[in-house]
Amino acid sequence: MALCAGVGAMALPSELIVHIFSFLSDRDKLRASAVCSRWRECLFYPALWAELKLRIGGGSSSDETPKLEFLMRKFGSFVRELQLELAPVEGNLGTLNSDPSSARMDQPPGTDGDPQLSERWRDAMATYLDRVLCVFSSIKNNRNLQKLSLYGDTFILQQEGLLDSSNLHQIHQGDKKINEIQQLFMELLSNSRQLKWFSCSFMLGLVTPCSLACLSNPSAESLQHLSLLDHQLGPLVSPSELDRLSNLHSLALDFSDLTSELCGLLASPRRTPLHRLSLLLNGAALEFKALDGTATEDDWKALVRVSANLRVYIMALEVDSSELLRLLKPSLPLERLHLDSYSTLVTDATLELISQQYNKTLTHFLLLKDGPDFPDLNVNRNEDPLVLLAWRCTQLAVLVIHGYTVWSHNLVAISRLRGSSLRVLTVSEESIDFDPDQSLYMEGDPVHNLVKEVSLGLGRVWHPCLDSSLVLSEPTQHFHRELHAFSMGM
Repeated sequence: MALCAGVGAMALPSELIVHIFSFLSDRDKLRASAVCSRWRECLFYPALWAELKLRIGGGSSSDETPKLEFLMRKFGSFVRELQLELAPVEGNLGTLNSDPSSARMDQPPGTDGDPQLSERWRDAMATYLDRVLCVFSSIKNNRNLQKLSLYGDTFILQQEGLLDSSNLHQIHQGDKKINEIQQLFMELLSNSRQLKWFSCSFMLGLVTPCSLACLSNPSAESLQHLSLLDHQLGPLVSPSELDRLSNLHSLALDFSDLTSELCGLLASPRRTPLHRLSLLLNGAALEFKALDGTATEDDWKALVRVSANLRVYIMALEVDSSELLRLLKPSLPLERLHLDSYSTLVTDATLELISQQYNKTLTHFLLLKDGPDFPDLNVNRNEDPLVLLAWRCTQLAVLVIHGYTVWSHNLVAISRLRGSSLRVLTVSEESIDFDPDQSLYMEGDPVHNLVKEVSLGLGRVWHPCLDSSLVLSEPTQHFHRELHAFSMGM
């Protein structure tokens, strides 16, 4: 700021002011704009704001909506990259109870018949819809948009159950707002000319099975990444629309949406080979999304023949092992697997299948269970299935475990098998157990000895994770962010 005053802020030409701004962080740009009116005018030069990343909601702040309106009014019409995470305000809701025995039929899910809680739910949803309207009203005519990433963090509205978008009609003018949002969204797709990246995850009331048909032909040609995820709707990508998107490098869908027909289209030699495929398998949504007709073993073989470098990332939430054993085909080129549950259990047979079928491709494995019990996968076995997985999967670089018992001597074995190539080994402290017989032949504190042995095996300092909340993130948000990194890392 002293430099600005010293050279005579008013005397500098606009081009030089913009050039100075280009070296500053966003926060410093805003501070420097206070020098004078001319500097404030230059602050909003389009070239300075090619990218905008926003996280709105999730806290108790009431001034976020005006800020969002200001930013979208200033930048929405020309910004090239927009990454937006929208969440309702947590403070509006308090604690929700999803007990269906006491809930009235005319109440939104989780409001438990409490009129005050119901009103807070409606306020939160109204705020959410108003913010979505604000965003799309501002970007609907943006022809410069190249990257659009949207995530609707509606977890606090769902709590224990899936939030059905049909409940949105209970909001004041909810149906009207939803229709307007969908219309604005289709206008955006129709007006776009150079969209390369489009990701939309769990934006309630936004995407319909007809939305993608509005995508302009230029954007259909330029699109390289597509991610469409929704908890309950049927397939969001029809075969005819996927056929238009012939230059996709990466794709993210619900597992049930990857039908045999869709997989066959992706295997066409007329298309650009697919490099990254992210699939979300939500056991709670299987009531709405049947798995019949999904890609077969022959479909995967055909796809891999055309896309030799294809790698797949799967997150499975609350999915029975019987379903996993049926869906994890041998030719599926699985690189990352995240198994997350509360009530369902991963069996040793599932781990055996994973370690045998994906021994050459698996690099990331997350095994998480958020429950009071810590089942032992090593029951009635001579070899621990996690140790076998670490031994067989020679490319394994990331291993995260919580909610299952991991014996200390097996953890040491895993560290020695993979060594320094295991870049991340995260095991919650409460998941680790010690053999009582160890104390008979090992001196000192068992935890200290474990830390020492695992650190030696990995070739770096290691400690168990003391806070399980660092491991157990909100699953759909984690999937949205990880698929972004996975798809970018081609």
